[in-house]
Amino acid sequence: MREIVVCGEALVDVVQQRHDARGSAPDGLAPLQPALGGGPFNVAITLGRLGSAVSLLSAVSTDTYGDAIVDALRSAGVGTTWVQRRAQPTSLAVATIADDGSARYSFYVEGTADRAVADPGDLPPTVSAMTFGTLSLVLEPGASVYENLMRRARAEGRVVVLDPNIRPAVIDDPDDYRRRFRGWMTDVDLVKLSDEDASWLADGPAGSTAEDWLADGVAAVVTTAGSSGITVRTTADEVSIPAPAVDVVDTIGAGDSVLGGLVHHLDRHGWLTPAALRSLDVDGWRKTAQFAAQVAAVTVSRPGADPPWAGELRSD
Repeated sequence: MREIVVCGEALVDVVQQRHDARGSAPDGLAPLQPALGGGPFNVAITLGRLGSAVSLLSAVSTDTYGDAIVDALRSAGVGTTWVQRRAQPTSLAVATIADDGSARYSFYVEGTADRAVADPGDLPPTVSAMTFGTLSLVLEPGASVYENLMRRARAEGRVVVLDPNIRPAVIDDPDDYRRRFRGWMTDVDLVKLSDEDASWLADGPAGSTAEDWLADGVAAVVTTAGSSGITVRTTADEVSIPAPAVDVVDTIGAGDSVLGGLVHHLDRHGWLTPAALRSLDVDGWRKTAQFAAQVAAVTVSRPGADPPWAGELRSD
């Protein structure tokens, strides 16, 4: 059986609640609500809920939040064989939700567990695809571990999927990150990113674009643009699909749900191989993007990163 391994951090989103009838605290601060999150964690949960064979490869704290992270993974059907437990605390991401449902973040990540990930050694041949991204490819020493694992996975013939999920607040040297990102493209099969990520990566002297990444050998670049939908670019074609109409509660985990939906759909239809990704036609990409948009629409319709279960969706 093919297995997908999601690589990267699991953390706690501390979400500022919107004002309600109770108002805010006497000091004017809105109440905070903790929720499990982190881009890779959300991707793994999405894949597990959709029914993919998936595991998370990460370092997770032995604190109370870490226990909750492991319990949530198992409840969603995500394997924890590659979860390394660490004594350091869980990372925190403080999220502020705007009136349009968009989220802004600040991070508390110094000396935290997810940065202490160790190389897992050889993975079994059943692992056919691996996903990477978000803070885990920025924060050392873990970032170098994940980068080496990414390059090794590609050399071993596994599909490599990358979602940079740019968080400028934790990137000390933007141009250095942009150069590193461009250097990964020869080892990546599928890039998924937001339009804001794409603009950030194209900026400055070290900037690059989807056209550059495709020229470097990437099979497809999938770009999300919120309510404007999803665009898939390959060297031969471009296809765009609209986002489903939905009342947005908040956008936490929306992009992660898109990535989980993409990978699940590709895997379910036998397209999650290096060769298949490079030969997939416009109709295949359109159906994949439509399914991913459907997954994300459910996620944004309810608070927190709460992706759908397979039974909540139309057949893929």
